[in-house]
Amino acid sequence: MTKTGCDGCRNTDASAFSIPFTMAFQPIVDASARAIWGYEALVRGVGGESAFQVLSQVNDSNRYAFDQACRVKAIELAGSRIAEGDAKLSINFMPNAVYEPKACIRASLDAAQRAQFNPRRLMFEFTENERMAEVAHVSHIVSEYRKMGFTTALDDFGAGYAGLSLLSQFQTDLIKVDMELLRGIEGSQVKKAILKGLVVIASELDIILLAEGVETAAEFETIRSMGIRLFQGYYFARPQLETFQAIGELQHAA
Repeated sequence: MTKTGCDGCRNTDASAFSIPFTMAFQPIVDASARAIWGYEALVRGVGGESAFQVLSQVNDSNRYAFDQACRVKAIELAGSRIAEGDAKLSINFMPNAVYEPKACIRASLDAAQRAQFNPRRLMFEFTENERMAEVAHVSHIVSEYRKMGFTTALDDFGAGYAGLSLLSQFQTDLIKVDMELLRGIEGSQVKKAILKGLVVIASELDIILLAEGVETAAEFETIRSMGIRLFQGYYFARPQLETFQAIGELQHAA
């Protein structure tokens, strides 16, 4: 497995896929500071094809190369556009495409050096909608990434199997609360109670919460009143192809 992983580290050629891909970027807003906290890189086809259309090409034989190529592409674009400043660049990764964290991170670090992008601004987030076969392996990845100075995040918390059971086995720096737990929260005592509980848990574990998929002013004001400061969603901005929007270009943020 290690040898295969190292071979994959060297293969970051996006041209190997029938739909050439690039990245769209969606801002993460710090509502307290009224500033851009970071940007999430989201895979898209260069012709505007959806993430689903691109990801449908990924299989066991090319998953490793695809994961590596996505990281490199996101870092290259960030280096050419937001090399200055301290905004995070959030990159999704596939846990089953990481063989050994220290070996598999080399292409990302090389890309950051070429692009003159501070690697400490990198955040790696993952989601797992199917039960993990090797939770210990994912825990090891998170631990190693944190040791290397990266921010780590658990995406879609509250959806699929990304829940309290997973959190009990390892902790990331940040948790992205799934949009389904937040949709219409202003009118749901149940959702408010769940989020209040998550706020308490996150505080006890020294984890930052991020509300994702926020779409309305009512959702935003309700969630912010509960002590959450990081937001992402259409209420502020939609992802834009190869574009990093500034705070003054966002809706409802400045």
